[in-house]
Amino acid sequence: MEAHVLVAKGLSHVPEGRRIFNILTVAENLNLGGYLIRSDRKLVDERKASIYKLFPRLAERRTQLAGTLSGGEQQMLAIGRALMSAPKVLMLDEPSLGLAPILARSVLKTVREIAKEGTAVLLVEQNARQALAISDRAYVIEVGRVVLEGEAATLARDERVQRAYLGGFESVSTA
Repeated sequence: MEAHVLVAKGLSHVPEGRRIFNILTVAENLNLGGYLIRSDRKLVDERKASIYKLFPRLAERRTQLAGTLSGGEQQMLAIGRALMSAPKVLMLDEPSLGLAPILARSVLKTVREIAKEGTAVLLVEQNARQALAISDRAYVIEVGRVVLEGEAATLARDERVQRAYLGGFESVSTA
């Protein structure tokens, strides 16, 4: 299927590396996320307002070129752009990649809030500790095969997961 058809069916994707439009402003990037609803200016503005509420930093930077944002701000923008289509399913590929630990936690906490609001989130994340802390279910994939699956909290306590992915036997708090 063509990309716009997938988006119209309720699927949005935030790729690894963000892939924002550097030479466009924050607001223009968000407008592109609302491409399918562009004829309804009021709805576009309402969706942007909700993105700005979710990510207040973007509201402060709405007229700034996206390429001049920090890595964390760019990730917020990429997620916000994907949310402009009000997806049923939001797919995120490595949203914490390249972010400072405190910013990574903040972005992943926001992802959890998005899920709590009713959007299904499919998260691919190498930071197993943080991913398990915000997830309901988890799948451990090795060499392209699912080797473990279950409730995230259960997998976080699993000895094999602890040893292989979490650096020992620490507890993982679920947010």
